[in-house]
Amino acid sequence: MLLYVNIVITFEAMKKKEILSWCLFDFAGSGYSAVILTVVFPVYYTQVIVGNQTGVGDLWWGRAVALSMAFVALTSPVLGGIADYGGLRKRFLFIYTISCVCAVGFFTTLSSGMIITGFILTVIANTGFEGGMMFYNSYLPEIAQKEFHGRVSAWGFAMGYAGSFSSLLMALPLAKSSSFNALWVSVAVFFLLFSLPLFIYLPKDTQLRPLHEAVNKKLTGFVKTMKEIWKNTQLRKFLISYFIYQDGTNTVIVFSSIFASTTLGFKSEELIYLFLTVQITAFLGAVIMAKPIDIKGPKSIVMLSLVLWSAVTIATYFVKTKLAFFIVAVAAGFGLGTVQSASRTFFTKFIPNGRESEYFGFYSTIGKTSAVLGPLVFGGISHLTGNQRPAILSIIAFFITGLIMLLFVKDMSSKSK
Repeated sequence: MLLYVNIVITFEAMKKKEILSWCLFDFAGSGYSAVILTVVFPVYYTQVIVGNQTGVGDLWWGRAVALSMAFVALTSPVLGGIADYGGLRKRFLFIYTISCVCAVGFFTTLSSGMIITGFILTVIANTGFEGGMMFYNSYLPEIAQKEFHGRVSAWGFAMGYAGSFSSLLMALPLAKSSSFNALWVSVAVFFLLFSLPLFIYLPKDTQLRPLHEAVNKKLTGFVKTMKEIWKNTQLRKFLISYFIYQDGTNTVIVFSSIFASTTLGFKSEELIYLFLTVQITAFLGAVIMAKPIDIKGPKSIVMLSLVLWSAVTIATYFVKTKLAFFIVAVAAGFGLGTVQSASRTFFTKFIPNGRESEYFGFYSTIGKTSAVLGPLVFGGISHLTGNQRPAILSIIAFFITGLIMLLFVKDMSSKSK
């Protein structure tokens, strides 16, 4: 009851429509994240389109994810700066979103053996989704007061897990009947429909300037801004740590369903039931840890999550049965919602006023670049050994190294000042 009252009081002090529409975009995009990036389509692409008997499907999937993430990483800082300077943030977000929606719709043209076409459409879809998230994240400091960043960030992730749960429920009967084309269309419509409130209610673009002027301004200032960020010792150490542990997180997300299907023999409907449960625990993690992020500080919460993720990864290596993997996955879900929300909140402590999109461009660069190495390593090891278990061991190093690096970052929360 006290938690409910606290949420209501906090929410009453905020911009209701902006907060709700911002959270709904996380709800909308989570359909893509759950069905396309995590649960159903990775298995469909690796096993139906490519074939994964010798790990070659893992190799191609790793390449598609890595290339899309690399493109987003290389373009986000410049585009973030252009969005801030030229007042184009909402327009860029719309372009990225609609490109993802259209690419997913074109999944209906895929059939067995269309490896390259599937690869290209996956790159376009994932670039649209991941690229748009940079602009989405940049609204957080604008729509919520600084002392509420942790809670609003967690609410966004909580809505995201609710969206994942809803989209997986929608996918279940379609996957059972092997109506995959209908499934891809439903995901595209889901994303488009629930993203509309953001484009209606979030603040309009301001400081409108000609695009060529914005491009020239930010291209010349890109190196200067990068040096500025790099000279901030605490921010630099945080970004290095984030780069490392996020690589492990991203690799787990994009290969978890493939591992469950290929190594443990999960069927499509079993995967959906599994990840429905994971979304519940991830939702609970985001909600339960929302207030502690603000009170205890995001650093301590991130560290706690990384300890949990390290234990989960080690346990996964030894898993032999579906039941055991189910238990491990449930524990991982709780840590997923927590580490993502706390990391985003920690980063907002370093952002100067008026530089949100530009700084979140660099945050996106680090996050997306970190999704390049892990999937390539996992796919490469799986293909070379013909066994996914040795590939799992590579993930442990990312979490442990990131945790050690985070120890040297000063907590910038108000509590530590």
